[in-house]
Amino acid sequence: MAVAEADASEPVSEAPLLGASGDSDRCQDVMETLQCYTSRWRSIRIMYLTMFFSSLGFSIVIMSIWPYLQQVDKTADASFLGWIIASYSIGQMIASPFFGAWSNYRPRREPLVVSTSISVAANCLYAYVHLPPSHNKYYMLVARTLVGFGAGNVAVVRSFMAGATSLAERTSVMANTSVSQAVGFILGPVFQTLFAFIGEKGITWKIIHLQVNMYTAPVLFGALLGIINIVLIFVIFSRHHEYWVALCMKDHQVDDMGRPYRSINFEAEENDEVDQDTQGSIDHVAVVSTNIIFFVTLFVFAVFETIATPLTMDMYSWTRRKAVFINGLILGVLGIESIVVLLAVKILSKKVGERAILYGGLGIILVGFFVLLPWGNQLPNIQWEDIKNNSSPRTTSFWTLQAWLPSNDTDEATGCPAVQSWCFYVPITYFSQYIITDVLIGLGYPVCNVISYTLYSKILGPRPQGVYMGWLTASGSGARVLGPVFISQLYTHLGPRWAFSLICGIIVLTLLLLEVVYKRLVAFSVRYERLQEEQSS
Repeated sequence: MAVAEADASEPVSEAPLLGASGDSDRCQDVMETLQCYTSRWRSIRIMYLTMFFSSLGFSIVIMSIWPYLQQVDKTADASFLGWIIASYSIGQMIASPFFGAWSNYRPRREPLVVSTSISVAANCLYAYVHLPPSHNKYYMLVARTLVGFGAGNVAVVRSFMAGATSLAERTSVMANTSVSQAVGFILGPVFQTLFAFIGEKGITWKIIHLQVNMYTAPVLFGALLGIINIVLIFVIFSRHHEYWVALCMKDHQVDDMGRPYRSINFEAEENDEVDQDTQGSIDHVAVVSTNIIFFVTLFVFAVFETIATPLTMDMYSWTRRKAVFINGLILGVLGIESIVVLLAVKILSKKVGERAILYGGLGIILVGFFVLLPWGNQLPNIQWEDIKNNSSPRTTSFWTLQAWLPSNDTDEATGCPAVQSWCFYVPITYFSQYIITDVLIGLGYPVCNVISYTLYSKILGPRPQGVYMGWLTASGSGARVLGPVFISQLYTHLGPRWAFSLICGIIVLTLLLLEVVYKRLVAFSVRYERLQEEQSS
């Protein structure tokens, strides 16, 4: 083992996963040196912060979109609100592969800064949608789409995490990434509640025609966080990072065993042949299967969060305000539960493995939706008000989970709308069933979410993963678009029995898929070693 010179090449530890040292001048030691280790983890923590800011910027306005939309454009209805909610995921779905591919060929600070700048500009546009004399709802639609487009940097973050961690570090780092995201989703509505004290009128900065009220203050705060994030990215990935990129490895990539990735590529004369061999050994069946599992995971959760408010309003005769308030509290508790679960996953994965945990997570979600199936003889109270007033069916209530709906009218009709024919013969889902489902979904969803893209990154191995992570993020965004559309149509026309039974069927098929590809969901290094053994034998 070569003797390291000065503290610039002092090894961090003697951990076997970090291998043995080599050329200290270029930081190509098989054993990672202190400066490289420090720089790598500083960058990883900035990625945690980026995920936190991104999720906070999304959730901080979600509960106030509907009243703000009603204020700026009287022609907007709740069905248009559905498009505004979905536009975020559509924008992210389009942008993720683009930013992911960009990060493969250029320094990652470029797509990170550009995407975050787009989000900042979109938040500012959102604060000014009240200014145009007409078509304000379309300006809001554009603003939310651009916010989602900026959120395509999630693919960059995940690809960076995959390239900057060894197999031993990967699950823990991915879990921490999900925790950062979950904390952002939890704190967003909290900040929104605090900004509500400003009121609808707020204050006006006439010079720049800016209204700072309970609707615009959250997005302006989100824009400020975005600017802070950009500054941090420049500081870490420019001044510090660019200095060490010449000494360590581009963007701190390490291989599956924790060695600097470039050390593999420059040690052998037949490097080109090795690289082509390893590139060709990606298990595309495992890649596609993991994408499907990730899609289903986000699909069923999107279904759950979409159906929560209309289900409770129909089954328990809750008012709009009560349904939004109680379900908001439940989602907050589930967010806290998910953080605890993610921390536990880091420990449990070392004992039983990621594949077994993924299997268990899908099983828990299956039980959760099965518990939600109606049974018994008690029918829901019927809401006749829709027919009396000749109003349209309340199919648009599916989006009320995403919005804060004021309930000033004490005569608000409650119960299961008579226009939904199943209300007359399908029994209620008891509140105890609903709470049990909440707990099970809160347990199974974060497990499947983090494990699926952790396995995905390990399957791809030590290579730029921007494009692949872009497609994974796009599949998740597509699930969040299709989930609400699917459940809204199914629940309205066929009722909860058909809706939840079909969801259970989808999960069962996903479990069968996991069973078929179970042995193929292994790390790239493990698969490569197997191929080498087969060729040698």
